[in-house]
Amino acid sequence: MNNSFDASLLRGELLRNEPLARHTTWKVGGPARYFFRPADKDDLIKLLNQLPKSQPLLWLGLGSNLLVRDGGFDGIVISLTKFTSDLIINKNLVSVGAGVTCAKVAREAARAGLKGATFLAGIPGTIGGALAMNAGAYGGEIWDFVENVEVINRKGVYSNKKPKNFSISYRNVEKKNDEWFLRCDLKFNFGDTQEEQNAIRKLLKKRSEDQPTGKPSGGSTFRNPEGDFAARLVEETGLKGFQIGGAEVSKKHANFVLNKGNASAADIENLIEYMRAEVERKHGISLQTEVHIVGVSK
Repeated sequence: MNNSFDASLLRGELLRNEPLARHTTWKVGGPARYFFRPADKDDLIKLLNQLPKSQPLLWLGLGSNLLVRDGGFDGIVISLTKFTSDLIINKNLVSVGAGVTCAKVAREAARAGLKGATFLAGIPGTIGGALAMNAGAYGGEIWDFVENVEVINRKGVYSNKKPKNFSISYRNVEKKNDEWFLRCDLKFNFGDTQEEQNAIRKLLKKRSEDQPTGKPSGGSTFRNPEGDFAARLVEETGLKGFQIGGAEVSKKHANFVLNKGNASAADIENLIEYMRAEVERKHGISLQTEVHIVGVSK
């Protein structure tokens, strides 16, 4: 890929051949040709205005629910964790940038005495990623609370949209391929600060008991099929603790794949495909990945 933009026009941090293992929760992934943290909106627009339509782009938050192959990403990775990190609460409306963690939104909403955001404490990612996949946990989904979103397209044009402008379903949001979420307004009900903070503590305790928190994983590997649970299907297939290379099906929660410390992205992808094939062979159900897989093999 030839350099298709003038880096001297940009004010943000631009890294070349940046290992994406540093930016994903699985701690794997080859290098990005370019890794860019825009200084602000104008900086992002300057980059987008220079790029041809064929230029591969990857928008990155915390790097959860993302597997980057060992050969890396031959394009530009845009990190939104810097300039889209604002959070403003006005009465029961939370205006939040795509780079803010879901957990922070849960904490700040509870502190403001708002009810309904507790489930966000169980989502290990940013608001931008949550919007893109209609992330949810413990009975809540983010789009249930969205009033408005701001998006940007490949031409650097911003626009505001309503939920009715998208087709939203379980772990899926259909939108234009050349649009990305930059911020949103979330509307919650009024509640009691102490009750909401207690609810978050209870959720995090349950999450710690049920899931392999603190270990390198991508989060939930598969979507739950209708009327069932991916973890149950994988566990009943006898795959808890099964390993390929340095990748292991969690012994604690069968819908999590762990990096035991020396896994390659190929190990993880091969294990995911093995899990899917074995579940289909035994149960006749084809599991759909919740994890987004990008890049080229080594």
